[in-house]
Amino acid sequence: MCSDNLRQSLLENLRHDVQHNCHIADARHGAEYGLCTYLMKMREYFRWETGRGFSDSLDKDEVGDWLTARENLWASLGESDYSPIRLNGCQYDPFDDLSINRELSDYGLVYSGGMGTTGRPHFFLGELVRRERLPEYALYVSGSELARDLAAPPAMTRGGSIFIRRESVRRMLWEKYETWNWARPDNALGRAFACYDFEEDSDQALEAMTDNELDFVLLHEQGECQAGERLNSDWNDMLLAVTRTPAELLARAVRDHLADCLVTLPALAEMDREASLHFYFGNLSAMRKELFPALGLAYDGWLKTRDFNQILAVAAQGEGHWMDVADRIMALFRTGGSDQGQRISELTETCRL
Repeated sequence: MCSDNLRQSLLENLRHDVQHNCHIADARHGAEYGLCTYLMKMREYFRWETGRGFSDSLDKDEVGDWLTARENLWASLGESDYSPIRLNGCQYDPFDDLSINRELSDYGLVYSGGMGTTGRPHFFLGELVRRERLPEYALYVSGSELARDLAAPPAMTRGGSIFIRRESVRRMLWEKYETWNWARPDNALGRAFACYDFEEDSDQALEAMTDNELDFVLLHEQGECQAGERLNSDWNDMLLAVTRTPAELLARAVRDHLADCLVTLPALAEMDREASLHFYFGNLSAMRKELFPALGLAYDGWLKTRDFNQILAVAAQGEGHWMDVADRIMALFRTGGSDQGQRISELTETCRL
């Protein structure tokens, strides 16, 4: 292990480089959110950057001044290129997280740089709390985040590595609880939150839910790894070809369903963890629900009987179905043509299960 002084010196430069690239990513993509979502994310970004807790009250003027300064910073970056990551006298491409993490192995840190939905880059640097090297993948779990972008996804799969961000999982759960708490609808999310004592001690409840749902997040990423092995690299080429179109979102939903049918749903059924199953169904997007109505019917049946066989049956059926849909999407992609995005969308929308 390195000395404290050496680690601190490296950390200061590394945090600067990573956060600079985060600012560039935000400058290019921050305006893609709707106004309400944007303001909510900026408020939570302010909390993270200033070290405020979720229950701390915020001064509107202070937040407003910070927001103006941040948007001015983004405007000044314009079309700046992403900067290399400087480590131990060498410079690394910011998307070469494999090499960067090899350098960080003695510093108790973890880094990731990858592409998300609509081709948006994501970068983060965090304290490493867990690392496992398994035959199928390398797992990195981070704690406190030292540099991050506005979106800060809770997890990403990059090549043969899975990155789980506990702080981002915690924030995501709080945002969902805060949104649900406005009207308190009787839905799957509400049932998930009811498994924890948010009424009496929201901080402790959030910690307990975060620890539990880290398993759920990991299950989905394990499913992503297995789905990736079946789909191979051509799938990513297809996503790049149709990025920022409905076809991209539909194709991603197909892969998510495949991943969950391969791993997440069977594992949740085996674990018999009621809170996580409620959270899984409460976290499904409207598009995923529309593509896979049989999944919602299985959940409704499970609510009445608590019989996991219904969940297992629909997962087994879905595995073959979504693999077939993915194969058909790739066949369309390989035919080429300027209208391939439209044809992929039309195909996917007719392949509901």
